[in-house]
Amino acid sequence: MSNPAFFEETLPAITEGLARSAAELRFEDIDADSLAVAKQCLIDWFAVTLAGAVEPLTGYLLAEAAEEGGQPRATLFGAGAKGSLAQACLVNGAASHALDYDDVNLAMGGHPTAQVVAAVLAVAEDLGATGRALLTAFVAGYETECRIGSLVAPSHYQKGFHVTATVGSFGAAAGVGHLLGLDAEAMARAMGIAGTQAAGLKAQFGTMCKPLHAGKAAGNGLLAARLARRGFTSRLDILETSQGFADTQSDDFRDQHALRAPRRGFHVRENLFKYHAACYLTHSTIEILADLRDEGQITPDQIDNVILSVDPGHLKVCNIQEPGTGLEVKFSLRHTAAFALAGKDTASIGSYSDANALAPELVALRRKVAVAGDGGPSTLATARINLHDGQSLERSVDVGIPAEDVVAQGLKIDAKFRSLTVPLVGETVAAALLADLHQLEKLDDASQLLTHVAAWRAGAHI
Repeated sequence: MSNPAFFEETLPAITEGLARSAAELRFEDIDADSLAVAKQCLIDWFAVTLAGAVEPLTGYLLAEAAEEGGQPRATLFGAGAKGSLAQACLVNGAASHALDYDDVNLAMGGHPTAQVVAAVLAVAEDLGATGRALLTAFVAGYETECRIGSLVAPSHYQKGFHVTATVGSFGAAAGVGHLLGLDAEAMARAMGIAGTQAAGLKAQFGTMCKPLHAGKAAGNGLLAARLARRGFTSRLDILETSQGFADTQSDDFRDQHALRAPRRGFHVRENLFKYHAACYLTHSTIEILADLRDEGQITPDQIDNVILSVDPGHLKVCNIQEPGTGLEVKFSLRHTAAFALAGKDTASIGSYSDANALAPELVALRRKVAVAGDGGPSTLATARINLHDGQSLERSVDVGIPAEDVVAQGLKIDAKFRSLTVPLVGETVAAALLADLHQLEKLDDASQLLTHVAAWRAGAHI
């Protein structure tokens, strides 16, 4: 991508096309299955955000917001109070990604919901927008970031950019812009403003900065859309222009991937939910080893060694060899493999503790695991367990296949919601919040969702 003339003379107007689609989306355009999955995304978001609000990193951000002060306009999860719109984006966006338990979309190549919901929920609360408006804005943002992620994949991620942070800024801008009623031209300017702010490095995986990326992306999108509404200028072709987003941050420009219709109409229908509280690229391995352990009734002392075969890209994402903290464990194929082999509950956020990172029996088990980057593609993984008695057990699993049964998926998301929220806010509050999320499109004021958790403080039990 070193020929500026190529960009200026031959590339299609991707930015304007995506901006128009985001601005003109209507609730009636969303099919029933996509709407159901969109609500599941919101249910999942509330669950992981409430749970993430008790994490130390969220506490630091809440303390910063309290010291800064500001006009109270949007709920800060875990604070028992409101803050500014920008503070809500930062705090709630980071909290929703704090546990790395939020959803994934392979078209985007990152986490689609965290930053978009943080941004649109803050604005919807401030405006008193309807549930239908909130859902439509969310889908507009979700679709935009998936298309842009497809545009610059795979080299954008391979270069070390965290897609949730970079591409997520565009998604948040599109979502907020839709809520604010931006037309196609203003939406294109908002995308330009978002694009010039987009940043986030994969080198920060395993630290508090990774969740910070989602909060920053939400805030980037908020600022971009609000400035565009005021008339702030920007290029209208930030995605395709020379020295623009794609040119500087990717070796790929897959315009056909960005423009073509998703297989089932909307990218949100292809959303992938997490049922293990670790990096999504560890999930195929976890499920293989847990199944083989259970079926063969294998105990750790029977294991000679384990060979994992994964996509080579995994080696730069979740292959921390000797994790020393709970956060690092989430990005360690070897240690999450050890969890699965030892029968640890990988769905429990409590499993990812510093103590478990250093537990001698788990350290010894992870050192029996070798990871080879000769598998894939994408989320397909293969694992072979070699036992001391000469037996070998092998299987392949791919968790990157979207669910066919939306109703069954919803039941699993509801169960995840209850498991994360009831210990924090109690059964009554959790049930009331879940009921409102299920009927979100019927709410005259989406801020009704926040009434259930607005007074809740992290560490306090209602």
